[in-house]
Amino acid sequence: MSWAVEEWKEGLSPRVLQKIHELESQVEKLKRERQQRQYQLETLEAALQKQKQKVENEKNESAILKRENQSLMELCDNLEKAKQKISHDLQVKESQVNIQSGQLNSCKKDIERLEQELKR
Repeated sequence: MSWAVEEWKEGLSPRVLQKIHELESQVEKLKRERQQRQYQLETLEAALQKQKQKVENEKNESAILKRENQSLMELCDNLEKAKQKISHDLQVKESQVNIQSGQLNSCKKDIERLEQELKR
């Protein structure tokens, strides 16, 4: 079948045949370049899709981390409030202990005084 493709060239001058050969070579070269560019395009599109997926995954991970961070901040706030309440309760109890200790000392002095009076 290649002889039929070449048949139309019969009788053409060598200069025209040379020009046809140059054009055919150029067409082949352009076809190869087009195939290379198509391959590059497909490769770049695949890389782009991969990067888009990576970005999407990172966005999802970022959202998860933000929620976790918010949860931890709320937990810290609750723990700080609990710490403040416990600290306040401790101060109240220390104050009560000091009052009772003072009362105990006062009662001891009263007992000692009464014991001294009994001895007299």
